[in-house]
Amino acid sequence: MGSMNEENSQSTQRRGSPLMKLPAYVLALRPWSFSASLMPVLLGCTLAHKTAGEFSIVGLITTALTALSVHAAGNVVNTYFDYIKGIDSKKKADDRTLVDQILSKDEIATLGVILYLVGCAGFVILTMATSARLEHLALVYFGGLSSSFLYTGGIGLKYIALGDVLILVIFGPITVLFSYMVQTGHVQWVTILYAIPLALNTEAILHSNNTRDLESDRRAGIVTLAILIGSTASEVLYAIFLFAPYTIFAVWGMKYSIFFFLPLITIPEAFRLERHFRTVSKGPIPKRTAKLNTYLGFLYVLGCALSDPSKLPFIL
Repeated sequence: MGSMNEENSQSTQRRGSPLMKLPAYVLALRPWSFSASLMPVLLGCTLAHKTAGEFSIVGLITTALTALSVHAAGNVVNTYFDYIKGIDSKKKADDRTLVDQILSKDEIATLGVILYLVGCAGFVILTMATSARLEHLALVYFGGLSSSFLYTGGIGLKYIALGDVLILVIFGPITVLFSYMVQTGHVQWVTILYAIPLALNTEAILHSNNTRDLESDRRAGIVTLAILIGSTASEVLYAIFLFAPYTIFAVWGMKYSIFFFLPLITIPEAFRLERHFRTVSKGPIPKRTAKLNTYLGFLYVLGCALSDPSKLPFIL
């Protein structure tokens, strides 16, 4: 009997060890959403190579790790404050690490701090690996870092219907600009225009999530864009976010380079998503939209890479 109790005790300790909890930590990062930050990084690097002939593999890898760390930290902060504010519950939660007590609040908070520290370490490395002015690099980086926290932490922009604006700015313009700056050492504002299709598609992920959770968010006392405009209008807006990038690609393909038609390969899936979202169930749509974001983003970056620099839009 004593031996059995000792074995149970050891088993409990193993279950509680950081190594045994590694899958839970990974789940808390929400890796399915990482394309939203990785694709803008790749786009910025591609534009730098095509327009300025600059490319650094060290810069690319470090920028990607930095962006992913800050993105993951923002996801962890979101999990923490959604739980603290009672928005996530046993009945409804995207990340169940807290509501199911897989991880504790302290463990989630510690994970967030570690991720922000990793992001800052990446930023320090980038300051030594690029010729970009420190003040420009710091302005963009710390603007993105603080935004990732303020989405649900601090004033909680997500809870006062400003989360959509933040996502449109961060997961697109800011990340592409930062990635381009690391590679070339200077700011190129036109890269913001290239970020628009990615930003719109990424916003479709967030908006589908907020539309799905409309009623539970309303009961929790928060305000999102989906709550303000209602379910029907939110379904229409989701379709706009989903299909607007394809319209941009079609125009660019006809006017500039045929390689911008490549992302149109994914349009059948976009139609399936929109129909499922409107008529069947909104539950799985955010993750499916994130998967679409990966394919669409990769084909967009590939289209830019294959295009002749003289045929890229807005490049003088």
